[in-house]
Amino acid sequence: MAWLSFVSGGCRSGKSDYALKKAYEFSQLNLGEPVFLATCPKIDSEMDQRILRHQGARDPMIWRTIEEAYDLQSAITSLAGERNVKSVVLDCLSLWVNNLMYRSPSIAEAEIEQECEAVLKACKDLEGSVHFVSSEVGLGLVPGSGESRRYRDLLGLANQIFARDADEAIFLVSGLPLKLK
Repeated sequence: MAWLSFVSGGCRSGKSDYALKKAYEFSQLNLGEPVFLATCPKIDSEMDQRILRHQGARDPMIWRTIEEAYDLQSAITSLAGERNVKSVVLDCLSLWVNNLMYRSPSIAEAEIEQECEAVLKACKDLEGSVHFVSSEVGLGLVPGSGESRRYRDLLGLANQIFARDADEAIFLVSGLPLKLK
């Protein structure tokens, strides 16, 4: 069973850097390969620049990158068969929930819960660590549109599920980690 870490925080809080550092350390201690599981779809030139910035933070000679916007369960299950994989950074749950909503605009809380549980179940067959990165979007104003409020609610539910099952939960504020559990 994989050791699970849930890393959340606001935009540009340092979540990804924190998760990358911890996953790399874990892979080095366990003599294995770190894998970056990216959920961000390429949608426009501005997002392409963000993707390039994130890619620049990972040495391609060390990190393997897998891009999967929807089926995280299958992506993790495929890694479980690779004994050299010792740590996975899944970045990020926020975009994954967004992608699921885009693919199925009427997706319900029960479906999000099932998707989350399936991903967590797949982690049971991994031998290393999985570091889930997600944004905290519920600390600000109530969004002005129904779709935005639904996204906030669905992501909040997903965050609760992953944080609940994680061995560790960290909240990043201005680059500083706060240990929640």
